Amino acid sequence: MTSSALLTDHYELTMLSAALRDGTADRRCVFEVFARRLPIGRRYGVVAGTGRLLDLIADFRFGADEVEFLRGRGIVDDTTADWLANYRFSGDVDGYAEGELFFPTSPILTVSGTFAECVVLETLILSVLNHDCAIAAAAARMVTAARGRPVIEMGSRRTQEEAAVAAARAAYLAGFAFTSNLEAGRRYDIPTTGTAAHAFTLLHDSEQAAFASQVATLGKQTTLLVDTYDIAQGIRNAIAVAGPDLRAVRIDSGDLSVLASESRALLDSLGATDTQIVVSGDLDEYAIAALAAEPVDAYGAGTAVVVGSGAPTAGLVYKLVEVEGRPVVKRSENKGTVGGRKTAVRRHKPTGTAVEEVVVSLGTPEPQPHDRILQRPLMRDGEAVPGRPTLAESREHLRQCLISIPWEGLKLSAGDPAVPVIMSGGTA
Repeated sequence: MTSSALLTDHYELTMLSAALRDGTADRRCVFEVFARRLPIGRRYGVVAGTGRLLDLIADFRFGADEVEFLRGRGIVDDTTADWLANYRFSGDVDGYAEGELFFPTSPILTVSGTFAECVVLETLILSVLNHDCAIAAAAARMVTAARGRPVIEMGSRRTQEEAAVAAARAAYLAGFAFTSNLEAGRRYDIPTTGTAAHAFTLLHDSEQAAFASQVATLGKQTTLLVDTYDIAQGIRNAIAVAGPDLRAVRIDSGDLSVLASESRALLDSLGATDTQIVVSGDLDEYAIAALAAEPVDAYGAGTAVVVGSGAPTAGLVYKLVEVEGRPVVKRSENKGTVGGRKTAVRRHKPTGTAVEEVVVSLGTPEPQPHDRILQRPLMRDGEAVPGRPTLAESREHLRQCLISIPWEGLKLSAGDPAVPVIMSGGTA
């Protein structure tokens, strides 16, 4: 997929045009992406979307039609239009690995190059990372709440079409087992699963007829939706049609805690002791946690995950921190920055538990045993660095990161960041 000028904000081109005119466009600059704070109630953030973003940066182009649109609207002058027509990012990108945890002020992405080539990437970078990081953090909390039971992403109908694909990717990165989004399955090789909706049952003359059709087509390794009419009767009909070796039934409404327990007892009484129970219906991390003691085998999460479960953006910003090797700072109230390019390490106990993140401006942290360097080269001279981790590898990286933080950091209740960030150096 090729990025386009439509992913650039008007004000970025205003700055570009002025910088080209006054001669500052070619000054070497460093921009950093970080969050001033985590969303309310969150104890960590998750870096997600980097794998998508690097390809988008490499392919970022202003096509002839887009340049003409900008020129025709008077958004850019001829000089800027000519510059855009030949745009290729030729700078460097460094950042935290996809699947890494982050905390307030963590410098998760560093973009270096001329002011002109870096400033036009702000909207693209923030739109990808703010979305994907928000989804991954919410999904990771749901995975923790599920306590090892699989969670299925099924939120495509609750968000924009391309956002649905990106959300499925971010949720899988965070530990979801499956997605119902087939384009995400095709594009990112994510396992897919799904079952029929209530419309399929209503289409048929009876619930039994609908179940029989589904089983005849897909076999007994399918999941039957049993709550279109009466759940207890739906379960009886499902087992009558498919037999006791039906893979699963799904419940999508009602008091799931009570219904899961009653359904398990009914299934067992019908000899379907191995038939699993899948629950769905506006589940978020809190609802999943509330079902921890119930006989639920898998969860389906839709709306909550694709909107970040109350935090639809990660709150990331993209700020200029260095010009021609000189630190620059923003001093606005409550929005101040620390100047200079940052380096970061995460410190651990010998047991592997993370104790703090050390961020240093204009230097590097004094190395200590059990430090882990957080930033790595992602692009050099506008090209992705070879050996990029696969989605599966990034998924495992996140799993290990979540194991490393203190157990308090996994709580769903509000609290301090799981790992404190210590900032040193630079000018505040």
